[in-house]
Amino acid sequence: MRSRKPADVRKTEIVDAALDLADAVGPERLSTEAVADAVGLTQPGIFRHFPRKQDLWEAVAQRIGAMMEARWQAARDGAATPLDEIQALIEAQLRLVQGTPAIPAILFSRELHVRNEGLRTIFHGLLDRFHRTIAELAEKARAEGALRADVDPQDVAFLTIALVQGLVVRWSVSARGFDLAAEGSRLARRQLALMNADGGDAR
Repeated sequence: MRSRKPADVRKTEIVDAALDLADAVGPERLSTEAVADAVGLTQPGIFRHFPRKQDLWEAVAQRIGAMMEARWQAARDGAATPLDEIQALIEAQLRLVQGTPAIPAILFSRELHVRNEGLRTIFHGLLDRFHRTIAELAEKARAEGALRADVDPQDVAFLTIALVQGLVVRWSVSARGFDLAAEGSRLARRQLALMNADGGDAR
């Protein structure tokens, strides 16, 4: 007789399957039936763990958030200066998207966001934390003389987010036709160098 898996293990499997299927078929076409098939459950089995489809999507968003924050922390831990931290955060974010390509499909899904306020709230919170982190690092860099005095730390944060989002869109519409992390690393170095107090290397 096959033993029943613990609820937390099943929930992890369901969320993993939803992420995989969101990439394969798109968030709007993802069904609980497809998720159930992927993990060897019935649809009622899915709903025992996630009573509403919205609950499943919120769990997916929370997983994405946990992955992002873990990558951000690891990136910051390995950086020597505030500008190095910004560079590392950009690279970490893009490596995560490249390795989990369902993320942009979910983030940019208008239908999904309109239907699920909880999902939108989770992602808005992540974006706000990323923005605040970049702005704080830029403020430190400016105080240390690494950024020009006329550079607004808030603008650094906005430009950083625009760089990441723009690259992700270009990568997605080009059928992932280039190395997202490598291109992001190159452009981030150039962008930061243009704001560097000593006109650092922009290659």
